[in-house]
Amino acid sequence: MATATSVLTADAWTPPFPVYRFTVEQYHRMIRTGILTEDDRVELLEGWIVPKMPHNPPHDGTIWIAQTALLARLPPGWILRVQSAITTPDSEPEPDLVIARGPGKRYLTVHPEPKEIALVIEVSDTTLTDDREAKGRLYARARLPVYWIINLPDSKIEVYTEPKAGKRAAYRQRQEYSVPLSVPLILGETKAGKVAVRELLP
Repeated sequence: MATATSVLTADAWTPPFPVYRFTVEQYHRMIRTGILTEDDRVELLEGWIVPKMPHNPPHDGTIWIAQTALLARLPPGWILRVQSAITTPDSEPEPDLVIARGPGKRYLTVHPEPKEIALVIEVSDTTLTDDREAKGRLYARARLPVYWIINLPDSKIEVYTEPKAGKRAAYRQRQEYSVPLSVPLILGETKAGKVAVRELLP
């Protein structure tokens, strides 16, 4: 696991031997032909097939808490997906939560793409550095408009906006929300209200 993490968080990392990066289509082909199955806990990040971190109770419990809070505020035309894949030009990550344009049946044959996604969320406990750096870079490169990190160690919500693509992909704006503040829930052109930080944390 340590090796995979170092690859993802080091932009200038150069392997001491030739390596092969997979395209999204090659990744899909491996799934279709059974080379990768549901038993393989992996995801495609920037062309690398990497193992997914195991879940602990605080992580999974917080996903349920956030899911409950967001569903109560979800306006018509939007759906909430939990630990399901999205497709970007070079990756197929599985964020903890995603709000995408509905109806849900449109994703029976494909995963949501950036143009269909309003908000992507990661719950961070032991993965905080990777979620800030590797996932932040990946989501910014795909131009996902809003990225939240539910930061469990520091009991706050980190909100990233204004994505910049390119080699130095990153979010230009970062705001932090702690109790008793509330986080604005903006879905495309829709202002869906606010979510109290205390409703998103265990």
